[in-house]
Amino acid sequence: MKKNNFILKIISFGLIILAFIACDHDFSTIESDVINPDNATSFRIESNTNEIITYTKPINPVQSNDFGLNLSTLGIYDDIYGRTTASFVTQLTPSTLDPTFGDNASIDSVVVTIPFYSTASDFDDDGNIIYEIDSILPKSENYENLRLRIFENNYFIRDFDPTGDFNDNQIYFSNKTASTSEAISNLEGHEFVFLDEPQTSYYNGTNNEVTINSDVFILEEEDNEDDEDDLPQVIERQAPGIRLRLDPTYWQSKILDMEDNAVLSSQNNFAEYFRGLYFKAEPNSANDGSFLLLNTGSTDANVTIYYKNITTTTGDDGEEEETINTGTYVLNFSPNKINFFDNEYLQPINEGDAELGDSKIYLKGGEGAIAAIKLFEGFYDEDAGITNFDHFRSEFVNLDPSDGTFESSKRLINEANLVFYVDQVSNPVNEPNRLFLYDIDNNIPLVDYYLDGTNNGLPSFSKINHLGPLEREDEDDPTSAGVKYKFRITEHINNLLIRDSTNVELGLAVSLNVNIEDLYTQRKVQTDSDIDFKVPASSTVSPRGIILHGNSTSEESKKVYLEIYYTCINGENCCPEGQDCD
Repeated sequence: MKKNNFILKIISFGLIILAFIACDHDFSTIESDVINPDNATSFRIESNTNEIITYTKPINPVQSNDFGLNLSTLGIYDDIYGRTTASFVTQLTPSTLDPTFGDNASIDSVVVTIPFYSTASDFDDDGNIIYEIDSILPKSENYENLRLRIFENNYFIRDFDPTGDFNDNQIYFSNKTASTSEAISNLEGHEFVFLDEPQTSYYNGTNNEVTINSDVFILEEEDNEDDEDDLPQVIERQAPGIRLRLDPTYWQSKILDMEDNAVLSSQNNFAEYFRGLYFKAEPNSANDGSFLLLNTGSTDANVTIYYKNITTTTGDDGEEEETINTGTYVLNFSPNKINFFDNEYLQPINEGDAELGDSKIYLKGGEGAIAAIKLFEGFYDEDAGITNFDHFRSEFVNLDPSDGTFESSKRLINEANLVFYVDQVSNPVNEPNRLFLYDIDNNIPLVDYYLDGTNNGLPSFSKINHLGPLEREDEDDPTSAGVKYKFRITEHINNLLIRDSTNVELGLAVSLNVNIEDLYTQRKVQTDSDIDFKVPASSTVSPRGIILHGNSTSEESKKVYLEIYYTCINGENCCPEGQDCD
């Protein structure tokens, strides 16, 4: 029995050791224990630098009406490309149709609120929630104030395109147009006056500046003479955002005095009567500002009208008594919202060389630029009609001579990565942490996108195997210089080799949130022709940009390249041509 126990312990110990070995997936060690009689080094790396063409594709105005993103952009953003100023217009939807405000109703206050995207992270000493906001660029502890002006919009926002097919949604573009021949005008109607009141983000009465920070709005009740402790009572704490009180005079005649009028009886009537609000950003007094990504899809994004009315009743003693009643009327930000971008570029973004590729790749969100990528471009033997892709495929798989389809594998691909280096000399600050790689021909993500893990709570940590985040010189310092991006495209390459997929052109774009591309369709680019050219949805609302080394850069070590880790199988000698693998 003791002997059997001893043997069992030895077996258990051995299994534990094997489990640790099996869990080691570090590819930095190229040597392998895979049996290969012809070659002791089973894993190899190939760099197909000369078979990749990368070039810049400038983007015309992009589709910028919401259609599901539920965010709006507002503010000032500066980088090496120049300045981008973002504003937006939104329709309003009444919370109640055919409202009853009561006799002699009057407005107490009008508050417009737009929350930031934020996460509760801790509590302070008084028990208040501390929020981290991740929707303000550039990200820092102290943000620049922003000059904000709010107007009544006089431009009618259509749901459907009158020149398109039946039920075609109307598309609006970032340069304030509905097409190349229709401009969006009359955005600046009545301008609303901000009131300098506590519990708001209003900063300066002479310049319409609003403060941008992560502070919570602590709303307190008005002074009550009956309170014994004489201390104001906290009635609500609101998450960080923009919160402004507006002069109520306009709203009295525009809304409350229209009780029983048809304009408040349906959404269609209301959308014609009150066409929405235009939020216009301008530089502050220091010619600066912050860039905000606002959660206008939240139910907390609205205009709230606080009103009161007085009812008179007769008591048992025959005396009339007056009762003050209070109520709220909410106008939500929906259904249509359009983002606008005014770009003041310091240098033009020119069309790249689609045949030879570019030395520098320019990426810029919004009406900026993306990169196009051609893998295995050109001929290996032009006289014989053998392309680089044909040659690459012949090294990895055996093909059926009758139809050229996959028959069997010579090498198994363990990992394939497309690597881009940052041009650190001309690179702008605040580089985008994430880029999005996709099939530009079909406007869809690559298959690797769907096989990678999704983190909806923290999009910055989502799809990190396929769409590797920016690698920096100091990984512990998010402000240190960016070095490179690595995109794992193993399954995409396997599809080309084994499943006879088409070697499509790839696109590379700045991404605000890589999760968005799986949920929503891509956005159209405005063109003079009928070409259906689109770009990733999240790139249309991001102002960020970066400059990468291309395939024709003079810095040989910084050229874009495709690295492939593979395993030789069936005892074949798969040493790359021209190399001595002994």
